[in-house]
Amino acid sequence: MHFPRLSDWLVYVAIIVAVVVVAIARRERSDAPPPPPPPAAGEGLPLGPASPFDPSVIVEAPATPEPGSGTAFSIDERGVWITARHVVDGCKRAAVVVADGQGVAAEVRIDPHGEVAVLTTEGGAAPLPVAVGRTLRRGERAYHPGFPQGKPGEATSRLIGRENMVIRGHGERTESVLVWAETGRTDQLRGSLAGLSGAPALDDAGRVIGVTVAESPRRGRIYTTSPETLIRALKSANERPQPGAVGESVTTTNYGIVSDSLRRDLRVARVICLDTA
Repeated sequence: MHFPRLSDWLVYVAIIVAVVVVAIARRERSDAPPPPPPPAAGEGLPLGPASPFDPSVIVEAPATPEPGSGTAFSIDERGVWITARHVVDGCKRAAVVVADGQGVAAEVRIDPHGEVAVLTTEGGAAPLPVAVGRTLRRGERAYHPGFPQGKPGEATSRLIGRENMVIRGHGERTESVLVWAETGRTDQLRGSLAGLSGAPALDDAGRVIGVTVAESPRRGRIYTTSPETLIRALKSANERPQPGAVGESVTTTNYGIVSDSLRRDLRVARVICLDTA
């Protein structure tokens, strides 16, 4: 079988057309943006309930409580504050600092089942709103304003998931906590975040979603109570968040300014244990 021979000019035209098509295709591909990176595992998904099968982290507590300091925040202007249990556990005299060298005596009520303590003082500050029944999502951000190393400072983090915090030593117990990856902190703040214990973990609407209770510097992790733990502790103390409290919008660009404002208004304050039992 024989096919008719194509003329040379038809062959040249076909080659030119093929070259133009390939060049256009390459140019289109080079101008296209790169594909987006795959999302982190589980990011954006609702956080599941606590489980005994969650990973564990061990925290060593001193066998005997020692005087120290941490952070507290107001939930009722009548003088109701929240802090971390270990900041005031075993404390005979505690005070909320209201100015340099000045404090007001605080009565301490410890949550028997978790890492939360309720303080009451004579008079208080405007309250922070507490998020009740809010669904947390993996990857969402939190802001932690307080007094790391005994000085004004703050950190920001992203939610990873849940872990079981196993506390050994004084007040041994196991508690489900939220674990966050630290993603930023106050300029010039180096080393430990000790003193930030008791600070509120705020969402982007300025609502409390947990109490900062521990850190793991080597892993870059911050641990907070869960919202349900905070609500349970308030019920145990026969207290409740003040209705109508309003938060301030918080972002990665203004969280230092918002934190300064909260400390200035004493909505977030330093708490000191002056003497242990």
